[in-house]
Amino acid sequence: MTDPNYYLTLASAGLVGLGMVTMAALSGWRGWLALKAQEMTNRRDLDDAPSVPSAGARIEMADLKERIRKLEAIAAGVDL
Repeated sequence: MTDPNYYLTLASAGLVGLGMVTMAALSGWRGWLALKAQEMTNRRDLDDAPSVPSAGARIEMADLKERIRKLEAIAAGVDL
């Protein structure tokens, strides 16, 4: 175990392994950044497009308007 070649081989193998892990992590980081950039571009494109409210949203809005009318009638003292 006192052979200097053993320690040199072990150190170089560790350095190569660390380099491989570092390159894999860097590749993953770049891919994640590219994904987030693409999501931001898609979101910006969607914000520019005119949005049509869904049927559920329109029904909910109509329900809220009806509730407001009823509350205003109660506040004004009108019997429904």
